[in-house]
Amino acid sequence: MRVSYYCQHVLGIGHLRRSLEICKSLASRHETTLILGGPPASIDLTDLNILKLPGLQMNTEFNNLTPCDGSLSLEKTKEIRQKLLYNHFTSFSPNCFITELYPFGRKAFRFELDPILKNIQNKSLPDCKCVCSVRDILVEKQQGSDKFEQRVVETLNDYYTAVLIHADPEIVKLDETFCSLPKVKVPIHYTGFVSEKPELTGNNHIRRQLGITKQQKLIVASIGGGSVGSDLLFSVLVAFKRVLEKEPHAHLQIFTGPYCEAKIYESIRTFSQHNITIDRFTDSFPDWLTTADLSISMAGYNTCMNLIQTGVPALVLPFMQNREQALRADKLGKKAPIAILTDDDLSEGKLSEKMNEQLKLKTVASTIDLAGADTSLAIINTILGNNTI
Repeated sequence: MRVSYYCQHVLGIGHLRRSLEICKSLASRHETTLILGGPPASIDLTDLNILKLPGLQMNTEFNNLTPCDGSLSLEKTKEIRQKLLYNHFTSFSPNCFITELYPFGRKAFRFELDPILKNIQNKSLPDCKCVCSVRDILVEKQQGSDKFEQRVVETLNDYYTAVLIHADPEIVKLDETFCSLPKVKVPIHYTGFVSEKPELTGNNHIRRQLGITKQQKLIVASIGGGSVGSDLLFSVLVAFKRVLEKEPHAHLQIFTGPYCEAKIYESIRTFSQHNITIDRFTDSFPDWLTTADLSISMAGYNTCMNLIQTGVPALVLPFMQNREQALRADKLGKKAPIAILTDDDLSEGKLSEKMNEQLKLKTVASTIDLAGADTSLAIINTILGNNTI
């Protein structure tokens, strides 16, 4: 069977990394195409069929879309994207179309998604099952939430076959941030969380690369895509000096993220020395956590799943402009060695104390369901095999 998976990232790369794991699982059984249309990302996509639409991303004010290619207008970019997407459905003719987040988010992309959904429904395009893929917690609307939820419910009920929620319902359910979920008439499935699996197990490849032993404490600090969170990295760099008073042979590895501004990256790079290594990005982040003694990061979905998968003690700083990351961190912290940071904890003294406390903890094996990618495949198999769930 043929599956098309639409993922539109506009700021960070969390949505893309989760989608990539699901597509890898789908591709083991189906001819799968990942449809992308965001800014360039430092992620290895060589093993997947990719349809790249002209890129769109958030502008500097985070209030509108802007083309990644400055030579194209927004209107022209949208026009090209619509044509390419429509042509994909006429040529590839997928049996299943999966939209990541939409219609729970990505309203700005209705211009290209709604015509596809409507044309599938009215038979202008070949028959195709439409499935929504959504994470555990939504960013809640401050205004117009009733209208938003009504539109989401109507879109799902009109065009979709099923909703896949990538969460363990024993930890969090989507209706905690989407009250109208009971109004959705199509089947809803909790898949478990989606987590990227570490590849390097049972060896010291990374520690050998750094020139450190098993006995030396390794601290990994990261901020996901790097668009936000650089203040956390600067705070960690300062606090690390105090950590060295108790752990003089500790090593700090910093990942700034591919979207970290060049001037900020260069400023962070000035801290490099024999026990502080700084890089933009790694394709093997879970492997680093497997060998680390402490992780310090933001509290995005993918990073939290990496923490649960590897069981590494962690400090997380939720993005506080909405409650998504704080809610996730609070729930996961009850099941894993994850402690929450606030802005007040970023002073040199407080942060170094918290780092020292977490460094005393051991890796913890988790019972949280992390099989979201494989379970998603099983559900899609059922949809395509029986035409129902």
